[in-house]
Amino acid sequence: MPKMKSHSGASKRFKRTGSGRLKRSHGFTSHLAANKSQKQKRKLRKSSLVSKSDQKRIDKLVQ
Repeated sequence: MPKMKSHSGASKRFKRTGSGRLKRSHGFTSHLAANKSQKQKRKLRKSSLVSKSDQKRIDKLVQ
């Protein structure tokens, strides 16, 4: 049986860390920034880790 292809949309959105967890960027950053507070925009710039409940599901997509 051939290899599974990785999901190209997911592989663009998620990066693997050194310990094997998945890193993601925040949403709500692309537009309507005037309505958001400076603190909110500053926190959205940082990346975060994928939650434990989603980790297994996204692992299959990214491989």
